[in-house]
Amino acid sequence: MATNNITDLSFEQDVLNSSKPVLVDYWAEWCGPCKQIGPALEEISNEMSEKVTISKLNIDENPQTPSKYGVKGIPTLMLFNNGEIVSTKVGALPKSKIVEWIESVI
Repeated sequence: MATNNITDLSFEQDVLNSSKPVLVDYWAEWCGPCKQIGPALEEISNEMSEKVTISKLNIDENPQTPSKYGVKGIPTLMLFNNGEIVSTKVGALPKSKIVEWIESVI
């Protein structure tokens, strides 16, 4: 299963109402570090699909959600569980660190 592209309109349904934890990657087309972690997130999405849903939200096309959650820099990764933010990381991390972080939180 590949990463899930979400929007301001689908955020509540795809993230807040999800039955399993969701990692939201706030990114933009012009962001180098965002593109750098993209392949790692794809791999994690495939490897951990039973445990967590990996979703990407383009901040240029969907400005409301990042603003609501106080996203200042990108990439910002937020883990949601039961509709609540349980953890946040800012900046590009190696795949192993992202996996470690997800497993420590869920």
